[in-house]
Amino acid sequence: MTTHDPVKHVKFLRQTLSQDKKPLGFFISAGCPLAVKMPAEKWPLIPDVAKLTQFVTNQLKSETEEKNNYDKLIDEINLAKQGEKKIEDINIEDILSFLRGLKEVSVGNTVRGFTKENLVELEKNICNKIAEKLEVNLPDKDTPYHKLAQWISIDRENPVEVFTTNYDLLLEEAFEDLSIPYFDGFVGSRQSFFDLRAVEDNLIPKHWTRLWKIHGSINWFQKENKEVYRSSLTKANGDSYLIYPSHLKYEQSRKMPYLALIDQLNRFLRLPNSFMVLSGYSFNDEHLNDTILNALKANPKSMVIAMLFDTLTFEDSEKKLIDRYPKAIQLAKNRNNLALWSSDEGIIGTVRGKWKISGDIEDEDNLAECYDKKVHQLKLGDFSTLGDFLQALIGDKQTTLDEK
Repeated sequence: MTTHDPVKHVKFLRQTLSQDKKPLGFFISAGCPLAVKMPAEKWPLIPDVAKLTQFVTNQLKSETEEKNNYDKLIDEINLAKQGEKKIEDINIEDILSFLRGLKEVSVGNTVRGFTKENLVELEKNICNKIAEKLEVNLPDKDTPYHKLAQWISIDRENPVEVFTTNYDLLLEEAFEDLSIPYFDGFVGSRQSFFDLRAVEDNLIPKHWTRLWKIHGSINWFQKENKEVYRSSLTKANGDSYLIYPSHLKYEQSRKMPYLALIDQLNRFLRLPNSFMVLSGYSFNDEHLNDTILNALKANPKSMVIAMLFDTLTFEDSEKKLIDRYPKAIQLAKNRNNLALWSSDEGIIGTVRGKWKISGDIEDEDNLAECYDKKVHQLKLGDFSTLGDFLQALIGDKQTTLDEK
């Protein structure tokens, strides 16, 4: 049976993340807020996409037998998706994409029984409910987000770039709690506007962290004339939320910021020897998968490690072994610079294998915070453990500096 030695690979990760000159990036996705420790009755701080979808549906569905416009929209999505996706797998991002697709062709017409006014109102109501659920604060200053921010704050030759598909403001809160300067593409203070030139030409101070919110944010809005701005508030005030821009063909004015930030992800992964850690990402966004894969193909010297929560497989009700992350596994088996690290297995250099320490190695004790030797399980797929790992690196870095 093929195995991978966690000592060897965690040591490689530790050494890589401790470098000053290497382009380093983190990709924070939907699973990360689940790792923030909360009292049982208040957990999770932010639900995953499935639970968020359930919340929005419960809030907007009709409470009577007579269907409202939201119910009718879900019926239309179910009808359109039959044979393509299981009904229970349709999420809030599918709903927004479908709705916006209808809205694009609704001008002056009725589409599937909806007027443009119906669709605009539905979009507004859905985004209002998303913002309501995501407008939360971190419980304290000892969260994985703060630990990531502390690690980022170390002086480097190249600034760390953080990409996220999350619409919440948790990363911003952690950076501001620790007075860490960051740039998210917007400048200004009242209605901050997107500075495309600063993004594309990297006209940003070196000590500023780059924060790229690929799927928008609960404080990003779009005016009727298509101008995009970031507000200090999370209330729409009549303008549209810029949450999860769907993968439609946008006119040039809507290139900002969505396509520009996708381009930024592509540019980062094409930098010489770039290295990125993915956390909380399930590889269910085909557009992002294509962007990552194409960049890795174009730049064989770049490297992406996806930290996956839980085991790589699970048993279904019939005791059949099912891959938990089928899309991720398919990609990693065909791309030697994309690695998957789950709790029980890794796919490294396209080779899938269980974790197993090979022999007595002095560095074995350094795995204590991220590896359970009794059951051969790596814990870095949990964003909380990854935060502890990064916090330990800060101590290692300080020791190195003191020795110098």
